[in-house]
Amino acid sequence: MRQWTVDAFAPEPFKGNPACVVEPMDAWPDAAWMQRLAAENNQAETAFLLKTADPARFGLRWFTPALEVPLCGHATLASGHVLLAELGLDVTQVIFDTQSGPLTVRRSGGLYEMDFPAQPPKRCEVAGLAEALGVQPVEVWASNYVIAVLADEAAVRAVTPDLVALEKVAGEHTGSRGNVGVAALADAGRPYDVVDRFFAPGSGIPEDPATGSLHCILAPLFADKLGRPTVTFHQAYPGRGGDLECEHRGDRVLLRGRAATVVDGRLRVAP
Repeated sequence: MRQWTVDAFAPEPFKGNPACVVEPMDAWPDAAWMQRLAAENNQAETAFLLKTADPARFGLRWFTPALEVPLCGHATLASGHVLLAELGLDVTQVIFDTQSGPLTVRRSGGLYEMDFPAQPPKRCEVAGLAEALGVQPVEVWASNYVIAVLADEAAVRAVTPDLVALEKVAGEHTGSRGNVGVAALADAGRPYDVVDRFFAPGSGIPEDPATGSLHCILAPLFADKLGRPTVTFHQAYPGRGGDLECEHRGDRVLLRGRAATVVDGRLRVAP
């Protein structure tokens, strides 16, 4: 079996967010085997693909080193890149059947474009959030994740949260995994509109380098704040960083970015 490691939302290797993508299979392996391989890979996500009767349609599941997740943007982009660029699938777009419904990836100029469900947040208060983050948010919002809007770009880049406390307070508020995004309008002159970071201790990931699902929440939030549907984001993971262009369209978000293959390998284990 072949497996690729792809840096997603990255203009070049060693940027963005790495994901492992396993070649399409005829049947789903046992979930425990997929979880063990994801733990062995030790990337934020490992993506598994299932063949269907339609050559442009695949089942798709995502596993972190700790658990299966219902939605993952960067590993979806990486999966589309593997099918279109590495395997040379001759189609205009690929469709993935997932726990979050059908998701698509297509080429859009020099970028890949994904069509994801929008997850607009609601304004709220989260007790203990400022203490867990180590900074006082200007605003707090929540959808699937808690979002802390901070005063400026410097505050976003400086955050060093207490991850144990962060998981607890965010998980109690959402009733789900305790994951938190922080964001602020970018400094003047930056080539992006918004800078953000994402801490995902509830998914077994201390900090994620570039996160599609986060931007399903941030895109409608900042599209509303800026008064336009298209917003550019820089996820400022220290030492890497990822770049996304997002367009809010009603109940959907178009996520655009680049991808680069860094490893093309062969698995010596089979399900």
